Amino acid sequence: MAMGVEVVAQPVKRGPGTGPLTLSVNGQARELDVEPRVSLLDALREHLRLTGSKKGCDQGTCGACTVWVDGRRVLACLTLAVTCQGREVTTIEGLAADGELHPMQEAFVAHDAFQCGYCTPGQIMSAVALLEEGHAGDDAEIAEWMSGNICRCAAYPHIRAAIREVRDSAGG
Repeated sequence: MAMGVEVVAQPVKRGPGTGPLTLSVNGQARELDVEPRVSLLDALREHLRLTGSKKGCDQGTCGACTVWVDGRRVLACLTLAVTCQGREVTTIEGLAADGELHPMQEAFVAHDAFQCGYCTPGQIMSAVALLEEGHAGDDAEIAEWMSGNICRCAAYPHIRAAIREVRDSAGG
């Protein structure tokens, strides 16, 4: 006991070398051995071979790497993997259930909301979160809350149409 506060567990001390890390990704515990400086994006792509999340700018400006951590949108290129231990990480690979596409994935296909497809996983992860956050009242609001996801092919009208379809089919 220090200063009247009981210390439950000592923090894990990590040096510059690799160390064990357990990540819960798409509902499954995954064991890794990584350096503490490894980004969540690199842990997903290079160590777990989940390549749906894309490495676009690697600086947090394009949104191609968007995943959810505990249900919130994060840029995986700017998030250290070690900070996600004990939290639930959801990637585009975990969005579909029982082999069926998520309604947003279906809407992206139906509305041709992609061209090259590079930004599509991040766009879809943000679009689903956007609806859950309640930020899809009109096209201006959708554009504002999707502004962190860049589409270099300029498929924005189709992306907004896909989001509207899912929003409207969900009743609001």
